[in-house]
Amino acid sequence: MPPVIIADTSCLILLEKIGELALLPQVFGPITVTGTVAKEYGLPLPEWAQVKHPQDLKQLQVLALTLDPGEASAIALALEQPDSLLIIDEQRGRRVAQQLQLTVTGTFGVLLQAKRSGYLAAIKPVLARIRQTNFRISAELETQVLRLAGEL
Repeated sequence: MPPVIIADTSCLILLEKIGELALLPQVFGPITVTGTVAKEYGLPLPEWAQVKHPQDLKQLQVLALTLDPGEASAIALALEQPDSLLIIDEQRGRRVAQQLQLTVTGTFGVLLQAKRSGYLAAIKPVLARIRQTNFRISAELETQVLRLAGEL
């Protein structure tokens, strides 16, 4: 597991909405977020979430030209943390992070790792709860996640 796990806002919000926020520290241990992500999250951060600010403000400004502030700050911080894992869901942010050669996963990657680690018995009921939120998931992605989880 990478030494630093950095989460963008969408993962925190979605896992909170479906009552699975505790999966993050169970699977990864401490999670790092930026101050911008903490503000976007809008709730008090759990004790296992630590706030760290990116130092390269020029890099942050460049990223903020095309990404929302939370994504830009999370990517900027990940660029400063060698061997980090960035949890980011939005396609544009993921694409930029991958172009910058960052290691990324998304909320569904977290769920898959939680199942592999024994913290979730099944992903299918969790996906059903996700569909009840405003989080968009395509039928193809849902099928792919269920296939990877061995639930198809």
